[in-house]
Amino acid sequence: MSTRATSWLAWSLAALCVGLFLVSVALYIVTLPVQPPISWGTGGASVLLYGILPFLPFSVVGALIASKRPKNPIGWISLAVGFVWMFNMVAGSYMLYGLRVARPDSVPYPVAVGSLAEWLGPTTVLLFGTFLILPFPDGRLPSSRWRPVAWLCGAVIASNIVLTTLAPGPLTDLRNVNNPFGLEGQPWVANANEASGLLFPLCMLASASSLILRYLRSGEEVREQIKWLAFAASVVALGVFGAVVQGTVFASDDAGSADPLLGKLLQDALTFSFAGVPVAIGFAVLKYRLYGIDVVINRALVYGSLTLLLLLVYFGGVTATQALFQTLTGQQTLPQLAVVVSTLVIAALFNPLRRRIQSFIDRRFYRRKYDAAKTLEAFSATLRDETDLRTLNGELTRVVRETMQPEHVSLWLRPGTPPKGERAD
Repeated sequence: MSTRATSWLAWSLAALCVGLFLVSVALYIVTLPVQPPISWGTGGASVLLYGILPFLPFSVVGALIASKRPKNPIGWISLAVGFVWMFNMVAGSYMLYGLRVARPDSVPYPVAVGSLAEWLGPTTVLLFGTFLILPFPDGRLPSSRWRPVAWLCGAVIASNIVLTTLAPGPLTDLRNVNNPFGLEGQPWVANANEASGLLFPLCMLASASSLILRYLRSGEEVREQIKWLAFAASVVALGVFGAVVQGTVFASDDAGSADPLLGKLLQDALTFSFAGVPVAIGFAVLKYRLYGIDVVINRALVYGSLTLLLLLVYFGGVTATQALFQTLTGQQTLPQLAVVVSTLVIAALFNPLRRRIQSFIDRRFYRRKYDAAKTLEAFSATLRDETDLRTLNGELTRVVRETMQPEHVSLWLRPGTPPKGERAD
């Protein structure tokens, strides 16, 4: 296909994904009163943010990559991830609308369409966790030895689709509705489906290991590309960690208490950051501001650590003040003045803590750049005080060797122009 045809196809698929996104949002809003309860996040309308919206960038970034790099399968796989997930959301909400909201028999085949959501969701996860990672970032496997892994991932996806479609029993969203395509009286289908599900983490772990080996064996440019994806994946890992924390530390029977609500809001925010994965893929594959990832990581480490420390100081200060106030006065309510003072302390600590954290991270993780900055700072002080040209010549050569580490250094000084009326020697 020509470049124009592939670009038209890519953006047409992206437009289709956007259309499915709008349909899924409309169906979810209509079926919101009958949506099954979920055990993670704040639920309700927030599902539109962390359940649907984070996957929309997959379609847009995929179309952008496919139109500019049509031979790289990363773009087409990203489009597939966005399309499959949007179709998954539409199928699930369509079934609820047809069975719980609309008049009986007014919507065609609600159960048949809704049953597709049983395998559309897992397929999205497998596509993202395997085929977006194995050929990243150039669209090729690390070597021919990884072909069996790719075939295994494809076989697991295909078997999951077939076995989930034929598995008997009730559907996930509606426990009182059985799978219309299920083979009743054949329990081995469900057992085989569960057994194939055990291969999911194996395929994803093998794909992640291929990315690690590619990083160790590649040059600087490929490493910078992998850093983009690794950074976005680490943020997703924080979202998983937030889900675990919300289910353990913040678990409480009192649904109205502040701690469970804080945990659910944290989970929503971190899960929404899943949208950063396709954005990072776009930066990496298209090599746009490729080397800016080091700055992004540095700022994330600094301000992430700073936020955590300030939260610990704030809640620790408020808790200690409340305990002391309760011991001295016997009152349970903390005065508003104590909260104001704690806020002012946090504001006063912001800049000093930020500088200290920045210095620590530079020394610990960016030692070479930190040493270069210190060397240049010392040379600037020498440059202000030193007047001997030979001394400056040697000092400048030393600084260049330490900071840039070139193979050869030479310094050429242009002869000065003699004043008018004098002859140059």
